[in-house]
Amino acid sequence: MSTHTVANQAPPRVGLDEYAVNPALVEGVARYDAGGADEQLSGIGRLVGGEEFQADARRANRHEPVLHTHDRWGFRIDEVEYDPSYHRIIGAAVAAGAHTSAFARPRPGAGVARAAAFMLFAQVEPGHACPISMTHSALPVIAANDDLAGEWMPRMLSTDYDGALRADKSSALFGMAMTEKQGGSDVRANTTAAAPLGDGRYALTGHKWFCSAPMSDAFLVLAQAPGGLSCFLLPRMLEDGTRNGIRIMRLKDKLGNRSNASSEVEYEGATARLIGEEGRGVRTIIEMVANTRLDCILGSAAGMRQATAEAAWHVRHRAAFGRTLIDQPAMTAVVADLQLETEAATVAALRLARAYDVDADDQETAFRRLGTAVMKYWVCKRGPAHAAEALECLGGNGITEDFPLALRYREQPVMAVWEGSGNVIALDVLRALAREPESFEAFDAEVALASGTDARFDAHLERMRGLARGILSSPDPETQARRLVADMALALQASLLLRTAPAAVADGFVAARLGDGATYGHLFGALPAGTDAAGIAARA
Repeated sequence: MSTHTVANQAPPRVGLDEYAVNPALVEGVARYDAGGADEQLSGIGRLVGGEEFQADARRANRHEPVLHTHDRWGFRIDEVEYDPSYHRIIGAAVAAGAHTSAFARPRPGAGVARAAAFMLFAQVEPGHACPISMTHSALPVIAANDDLAGEWMPRMLSTDYDGALRADKSSALFGMAMTEKQGGSDVRANTTAAAPLGDGRYALTGHKWFCSAPMSDAFLVLAQAPGGLSCFLLPRMLEDGTRNGIRIMRLKDKLGNRSNASSEVEYEGATARLIGEEGRGVRTIIEMVANTRLDCILGSAAGMRQATAEAAWHVRHRAAFGRTLIDQPAMTAVVADLQLETEAATVAALRLARAYDVDADDQETAFRRLGTAVMKYWVCKRGPAHAAEALECLGGNGITEDFPLALRYREQPVMAVWEGSGNVIALDVLRALAREPESFEAFDAEVALASGTDARFDAHLERMRGLARGILSSPDPETQARRLVADMALALQASLLLRTAPAAVADGFVAARLGDGATYGHLFGALPAGTDAAGIAARA
């Protein structure tokens, strides 16, 4: 008997159109006016589902960025070297417009098409999505400043990619450097100083605890100007071709997002240009924060899709105890529950993306203000537990680095931290309820569109409304903030699924998350009796 015969192992999950085999994504793209992008999205789906792209994804995460502070002669260069695989991946994402296509061709559904492209790339390689997202999120800030828009917007909208440090490039990617070691999310505690040089230019001096994608062509930075905390555009290269005073001190050794460099930097009189007005830095970046939070939702949903798809693929090809794993009821229930979570995240992400399109009215704008924060909290928190359950479906294979779910397990917590961890987001929701009641009214109106379709949903909606009213009148609202945000998130997901998803998916989600004895999905696979687990799992 040969000990080298391989049997009962799943074949490689390659050669697929990752768009076409994701029914929740295809249906959402059509529903939210982006069906005209189907051909392009299928092209992306075939690219990221191909063997070469997946090999690049593995390589980029194993051959991590390397910092070179000096050249061999001792001159300061502050460069991060990426593996060529990373450049190929991010170049493909830029070429597909996954960064700024919604702004390049604004129309109803443009944000949904861009969101779908972003999700497809992030599904297979998440690290590169950081600078892609930051460029997308920075563009509205730049566009609102006439002095900077003419210079930078054509480069940001370009679908060319050039990873070199040069001042004369036709394209540009953006990074951000907001937080400092003494403040973190409390950016008003920042101490980086901005000294006026005249003509809207400032010299920045200080230390940033997190600067993501330090090889970007420019950065949005917060610093203390004479008039208070202000927002600045900090270019990597100066107009004369010399390097700006940005010193990369070290790269962060991170749990996830390892193909992408995150760094600590110091500014030594670095030249920057003011965006907006002095003292209004936080207000200037508000829209940027909303866009990056949306991309956190998209990235987490993309990770759920990868985890569910890999788990479903394995259990359809692996047998144990005389039956294929997917045909064993306990495993069918697990895969179905993973799919329920993925579909709920996907439908909410695409609905929110549609609310950012050019035709958004006041109602849509108010809805997205609250809905983005609510779903950022919930979807990003659901990601790590979801990844852990999916990984377990692969057994021992799942915890090895040869399979993609170990990487995904490390990646999902990143989205929960980026742009505000749980308490930051929950408190932001409380502030919105108190200061912008129209945002809750718009959110409630969206959710209520499913009223009358399911008694379990109606009961949950009334509980959510009662909790919201009670919190607003409570002397200590923070103690119930997380509970309220979770209830709001489940209400929106259930409402969307009841209105748009196949009956098996909608009923399964409501029963498992809102019905009597519901687990909120904390224990994946514990589905209520009567759930069409096989029908739901078939969509995985």
